[in-house]
Amino acid sequence: MTVITEAVILRPHAEDLYASELAYLAEQDDRQRPPGWRLSPQAVVTYLLGDGDQVTPKYVGPRRLMEVAVATLATDRALLLIGVPGTAKTWVSEHLAAAVSGDSTLLVQGTAGTPEEAMRYGWNYAQLLAHGPSEAAVVPSPVMRAMQRGSVARIEELTRIPSDVQDTLLTILSEKTMPIPELGTEVQATKGFTVIATANDRDRGVNELSSALRRRFNTVVLPTPGTVEEEVEIVSRRVESLGRSLEIPQAPQSADEIRRVVTVFRELREGVTADGRTKVKSPSGTLSTAEAISVVTAGLALAAHFGDGELRPADVAAGMRGAIVRDPAADGQVWREYLETVVRERDGWEGFYAAARESE
Repeated sequence: MTVITEAVILRPHAEDLYASELAYLAEQDDRQRPPGWRLSPQAVVTYLLGDGDQVTPKYVGPRRLMEVAVATLATDRALLLIGVPGTAKTWVSEHLAAAVSGDSTLLVQGTAGTPEEAMRYGWNYAQLLAHGPSEAAVVPSPVMRAMQRGSVARIEELTRIPSDVQDTLLTILSEKTMPIPELGTEVQATKGFTVIATANDRDRGVNELSSALRRRFNTVVLPTPGTVEEEVEIVSRRVESLGRSLEIPQAPQSADEIRRVVTVFRELREGVTADGRTKVKSPSGTLSTAEAISVVTAGLALAAHFGDGELRPADVAAGMRGAIVRDPAADGQVWREYLETVVRERDGWEGFYAAARESE
């Protein structure tokens, strides 16, 4: 006998995962809301940063950056979030869309092969061949649907999209219309429509935005975490959230290993030890906060399924080496030098040093 169980979504959208918080904020929110918004700008910022009680923080960083981002969305300008990999650009984009319009799914994923149809519209070719161009034959893009609904459209990795496809946004962002010349008509944006795009600043020079397109965006640069404590908090929160989603038992004492992972990543990223006394070489990778989250999450899975449930140095050492050593020759040498000159001499890191050497 086959038992059919209801599918459990691995990664719910932000508006579903945090539905109770959004509902709570909407109920308490008595401030003015821009046309088409589910929450006021102040409540959107509270949703992102938390209130210390009912609302959990989604972003740990400067409040002013989030205020500028939200204020931008309340104007006729689109928002461009720029930062190095792992600075939560996609995460912030999703939560902004969820809080503003209650729908984070109107997404265009930018790649070198993203076609114009992904930004504007395509055609149902069966309808097109049978009846010719008609409204029924139009297949709307996420951007067109956002215009029709008065929602937020998200564009990931904008600078990876070919320049001629990027420029299809010019009329959409300036005139708030999308012409459909085949039908002699256009789609006009409903109030509430806006665009949030993200770009990796390491992609500069790939498909730079034209000056005309850049003028239509207000740019907010998301920085890497300013302090060890801030980065540890980010990693801890995201690891806890991912652990619940993946149903990985939480380690009772994982704070020390999380801080160790963050410390190693920051020192290698910045090229100097935390006390400023020893310069170290940096590897070729970015060593972002997102990668630290991945290393710790993998370590928790090892501890839960192949250990005693407590996160130990051996559980994170191998994953850390995998994140750091992208080029076996150059990065391998950087990692070995760091182990011998920094880790080996550090009090309380003997277990990590032994585990890291064993993973070589």
